[in-house]
Amino acid sequence: MCAVGDASLVSWRAMPPLAPRRYWFPAKRYGWGWGPPIAWQGWAILIVWLLALLLGMRYVVPHELPLKLAFLLGMSLVLVLICWLTGEPPRWRWGDRD
Repeated sequence: MCAVGDASLVSWRAMPPLAPRRYWFPAKRYGWGWGPPIAWQGWAILIVWLLALLLGMRYVVPHELPLKLAFLLGMSLVLVLICWLTGEPPRWRWGDRD
């Protein structure tokens, strides 16, 4: 068993500070939401999402309008979720950059 003051244990206080979080999508300057990507990961996600949307609309989803709209809504929600998880926290902005 290790003693409470054992020097071989790493204390949480001795760990280096975490690097600042780098966002893939910045918040928009005006309004609510995110702007174009600012990191290569964001651009990769956006390109893959766009290709999946176009190919899905063309080849996967039958040519019925309700199914195409449901697919479009689902893909949009996926993109919003990705932006929510990897982007700057959204809030309504009036041109401020704080």
